[in-house]
Amino acid sequence: MAQRLLALDLDGTTLNHMGELSDRVRDAVQALPDDVAVVIATGRSIIATTPILEALGLRQGYAICSNGALTLRLDPSAAEGYSIIDMVTFDPQAVLEKMRVALPDALIAVEEPGVGFKVSKHFPDGELMGESREVDWDELIAHPVTRVTLRQPEATAEEFMEMVERAGLHGVSYAVGWSAWLDINPEGVSKASALELVRRQLRVEPIHTVACGDQRNDLEMLHWAAWGVAMGNAPDQVKAVADEVTGHVDDDGLVPVLEAVAQAARAGVAFREGVESAATARLEL
Repeated sequence: MAQRLLALDLDGTTLNHMGELSDRVRDAVQALPDDVAVVIATGRSIIATTPILEALGLRQGYAICSNGALTLRLDPSAAEGYSIIDMVTFDPQAVLEKMRVALPDALIAVEEPGVGFKVSKHFPDGELMGESREVDWDELIAHPVTRVTLRQPEATAEEFMEMVERAGLHGVSYAVGWSAWLDINPEGVSKASALELVRRQLRVEPIHTVACGDQRNDLEMLHWAAWGVAMGNAPDQVKAVADEVTGHVDDDGLVPVLEAVAQAARAGVAFREGVESAATARLEL
């Protein structure tokens, strides 16, 4: 039975800025003791997440997709290798009507779990995985959804954030990414809300939780964990809420965190204690 929970964001944390999984990170994840439950917590869709789970060797346990709106139980005997155990949806009409006025040029996508996205217009190649179906406005707002994504490729992240903030979103959860990308989820839904459900399923004590992330959609998760680690490439807003900042993702900054987690697990101490002792050892060297 798992005694500890390690939550890992994917892009910018486990995967580098080329979207690649390095051998060092993969090996460090696979070297973790059995009592550490590794839970991927990502904004990615199911289809975009499952190949990374396979590459990491994670075939059992749990995974969180769509910023907490979808929670999977991994099961190699299932047809798709997983089952959806929790899905939170909302009616997108009100927020999309508002964003249609605030961001008239933005591309819009609504998620179809396990399939892909319905889109207002074609997104830049490689940004959405799975099937993308261009549909009319009525079809975009016709059904409850797990997530809505808005993208404005010609805008900078700063310009886009200003436009989003002026729109005054209410009644939903949202996060602006590193580019001009906005994810909107049901109110109260985040990686942290889904992780708390998983923690209770696993019966892991709160003190034995750790989370690693690099973006604004990781803020709640880093605050939730007993030990929240921000990547060196994270914005200052994310670093400010973290307990520790590790190296840059392109320098395999996650590896020393994984090694400290393994050390703490083998020593039978809380993650924070293990990290502090590892840091002391590094200083003594």
